[in-house]
Amino acid sequence: MVVYDNPVAIKEYNHGTVVSVRGSVIDVHFPQYLPELNSQLKAGEHNNVVIEVVIHLNSEMVRGIALTPTSGLARGSTVMDMGHPLQVPVGKQLLGRMLNVFGDTIDGKEKICGGQWRSIHANPVSLDQQATKSEILKTGIKVIDVLTPLERGGKAGLLGGAGVGKTVLITEMIHNMASQHEGISLFCGIGERCREAEELYRDMQAAGVLDNTVMVFGQMNEPPGARFRVGHAALTIAEYFRDEAKQDVLLLIDNIFRFIQAGAEVSGLMGQLPSRVGYQPTLATEIAELEERICNTTRGAITSIQAVYIPADDFTDPAATHTFSHLSASIVLSRKRASEGFYPAVDLLQSSSKMLMPQIVGYRHYHIAQEIRQTLANYEELKDIIAMLGLEELSQNDRRTVYRARRLERFLTQPFFSTEQFTGQQGKIVELEAALEGCDRILNDEFSDYPEKSVYMIGTIDEAKKS
Repeated sequence: MVVYDNPVAIKEYNHGTVVSVRGSVIDVHFPQYLPELNSQLKAGEHNNVVIEVVIHLNSEMVRGIALTPTSGLARGSTVMDMGHPLQVPVGKQLLGRMLNVFGDTIDGKEKICGGQWRSIHANPVSLDQQATKSEILKTGIKVIDVLTPLERGGKAGLLGGAGVGKTVLITEMIHNMASQHEGISLFCGIGERCREAEELYRDMQAAGVLDNTVMVFGQMNEPPGARFRVGHAALTIAEYFRDEAKQDVLLLIDNIFRFIQAGAEVSGLMGQLPSRVGYQPTLATEIAELEERICNTTRGAITSIQAVYIPADDFTDPAATHTFSHLSASIVLSRKRASEGFYPAVDLLQSSSKMLMPQIVGYRHYHIAQEIRQTLANYEELKDIIAMLGLEELSQNDRRTVYRARRLERFLTQPFFSTEQFTGQQGKIVELEAALEGCDRILNDEFSDYPEKSVYMIGTIDEAKKS
């Protein structure tokens, strides 16, 4: 890991001249020597235009992508090679702050001065330094802990179209991690709406978890180059807390599809031929460069939960399929379940986790989860018969399956802390053992005489008897 002092301290610069400006694409002539790839260049009257070198065109020309608006830039403008890649500050002074891709504060408070600055480009941790033990990260959310357990130091995807609750689920996880685990939460907003950033900041403040959270945003109105690099900036900060502070980090990325989209825009600006469905030809490489830096070491772990927007709910889209290959758990959010009032709207049969194996979660957890899936799958098969002939035409055994499945679906809903102001229901954190016990008792028909609504939107199963 290359560590730089504050870049303001650099005195000598390699100067170049702007040859052409085409939107965000800038060609620069350097007569002395060429800056290295990924080097940061500055131009404009007040050095307010930041450019990243992408290609060496020849022995004296480079092509770069502007990470800021290029207004005021013209042919003949002077460009300074800063002598280093794009950098961000790292350290505990970032806790409770909101930053952009350049490490500048955007929360209206004082600037971050001094301290250590690091290049946003780094190699993944070598295999011999990665931890090989599989551990479960408990979230306090029943449906996730029981059916799609998350791996400590792994990558989980929140998959779904627009408006099915990805951001709400991420906000809830930040809240639960801060109250359950003594770790750092790092929220990375890629292509976020400024309204969402501001609301999230206030929500974190109100929940009292902001002091353990760093927020990094590349908003929708920023150039594609900035949105494309904001994930790398957030990862650099996360790596500091893992490697130097030896703390566990929860890295939440919303939304990884916007990273891919920004990469497609940059690729288009650079004139690269598009690949399948119009995506950039380097799609797989760009995702891997980001994802492979997220891992578990002997010093600490970066656990990543990533919202993945699925274009037109098409799971065969290249953006979705390439992202899946890096994930250890997939939490699929369903529009149908959201419309039926099941929150979180997790598709119980499509969601999966590589951690759900008996040698990792234990035989009891594994068998309960498998029995839940079997019951729900049988219920799905019976739905057509029920729709045509009615519940009365089913056998006694099939009816019992339907009753169990409907109660399981309702028990796996949960009131969230992040939605208290909308629902009026107090949020609940449910321990894994309590969630397993509740599912086991429903599978054993202990609650067949209780109305279905008694197990809806509750915490532990004992609350059903009080309602």
